[in-house]
Amino acid sequence: MALKHVNAVVIGSGAGGGVVAKELATAGLSVVLLERGRWHTPAECRKDDLRNQRTNVLGNGFGPDDERHPRVVVDLQGRERVVRASEGGYQNNAACVGGGTFCYGAMAWRFAEKDFRMRSTYGAIEGSTLEDWPITYQDLEPYYEKAEWEMGVSGDDSDNPFKGPRKKPLPMPPMPPNREFEILYPAAKRLGLHPFHIPMLRNTVPYNGRGPCMRCRWCVGFACEVDSRNGTHNTVIPKALATGNCELRTRAMVSEILVDDRGRARGVVYYDENDRRQEQTADLVVVSCSAIESARLLLNSKSKLFPNGLGNRYDWVGRNLQGHTYTGAVGLFDFDTYDDLGPGAQIAICDYNHGNPGLAGGALLANEFIRLPYQFIQQVPPFVPSWGLAHKQWVRRAYRRTIAVQGPTQEIPIFDARVQVDPKVKDYWGIPVARLSGGRHEHTIEIGRFMAAKAEEWLKEAGAIRTWRRNPARGLSAGQHQAGTCRMGNDPKTSVVDKFCRVHDVDNVYVIDGSVHVTNGGFNPVLTILAIAYYASDHLVREWKGRKGRV
Repeated sequence: MALKHVNAVVIGSGAGGGVVAKELATAGLSVVLLERGRWHTPAECRKDDLRNQRTNVLGNGFGPDDERHPRVVVDLQGRERVVRASEGGYQNNAACVGGGTFCYGAMAWRFAEKDFRMRSTYGAIEGSTLEDWPITYQDLEPYYEKAEWEMGVSGDDSDNPFKGPRKKPLPMPPMPPNREFEILYPAAKRLGLHPFHIPMLRNTVPYNGRGPCMRCRWCVGFACEVDSRNGTHNTVIPKALATGNCELRTRAMVSEILVDDRGRARGVVYYDENDRRQEQTADLVVVSCSAIESARLLLNSKSKLFPNGLGNRYDWVGRNLQGHTYTGAVGLFDFDTYDDLGPGAQIAICDYNHGNPGLAGGALLANEFIRLPYQFIQQVPPFVPSWGLAHKQWVRRAYRRTIAVQGPTQEIPIFDARVQVDPKVKDYWGIPVARLSGGRHEHTIEIGRFMAAKAEEWLKEAGAIRTWRRNPARGLSAGQHQAGTCRMGNDPKTSVVDKFCRVHDVDNVYVIDGSVHVTNGGFNPVLTILAIAYYASDHLVREWKGRKGRV
């Protein structure tokens, strides 16, 4: 039996798709929200370090599963291999209701004004596709505010002179300082820097009917057992469902977008939880699958009118894949720095996001989230053996006496960092998998090294008796901050979607997630994804009502 036709089908329930589903449903549109993963609950997700750390090669507790979702990765030497979702090269993002917002660190940064004007600020960079966004900070400011207040953001950035203007403060206060904050704050002030409390999508007081953070050590990569970390799963999606206009279908793997003879989308094909092929027709299709999977879906949506994939007339779908190289430093102290208060990360500076001589951008610098004992291997310095008695002795001595400072380096986009669909390897349902290739621009490496040196300087001023840097690698960057593969722009020949996230070639298909980012800033991108989702949805609803529902 055919499924009932709806006004909109939204693919993916993360930061982008969750907001879009809520905005459309509350505006009166009938919506089907398709999510390839499950709706997890904290009760299902025991505090198991090896199982739940989705960002670690030891596991990806919130999907996708290894057996059904392989990818192909091509390294800088041209060697290719099939990778599983639990392997580092996979560039994973969680696959569940809420997407990455279910288990992320929840830093809630607005991009800086210059982040939207990188080409105008720094000029052309050889070998890159650096460009300005077609929208400005001012265009997004009201939607940043809406995300902060509807989702719930805590913190205090009033001491950050480098932020863009805001009309309202954050709705919740920051957490009381932890030990690392108390150590790093006076050191930053002595260096003439401007430290402040990190904005986070995390309750510090009761907000929207849910309680505050209990400050446990199991945070990033885990389910929040007190439901105080704010994602789409516990904010906007419940509101969408409460309207009666939105239906959520989980374990729904979308294989292609269907188009009619006029070149307009008529719906999607997906495989349901019983692996049955289904067709869901709709007036509008919104793709919010994350940068890698959104590009993969468009490329797999081939037809007579779009032989190279939907929106790919000029070969821009899948190009300019970016994430963030995290660079910084670790400091060893001769006193205890660790107090076991989650989430750990609390203090940041934005002094180096822009204005660095000879560099096109920079990054925020912040202390890190609590590292669980098995993760501490990532902080063992190069002068310590990687195994054996000396290794164990160093870890035992240093675990409570180290501080890591790092940040997400602004990446310089390049055309050949990309997502394709593999000609041979297919997933469980027979859908061609994502094929990832390319690397980082040389200038990204320069920026990352500069940021590592600045992090080390801060740690030394704070009293570190020994420091070591984390410098960037040259391989492909994507991961949980993946972006850029369906960039927005005014020219269809050099972009995939317009400034309202509508695919240039198909006026009833939208891409609304990190894919549309022209550049990815020197910040965690989730608040910008949320803001763009509110912004694009606002336009979509106004246009829908202007047409009185006609498409």
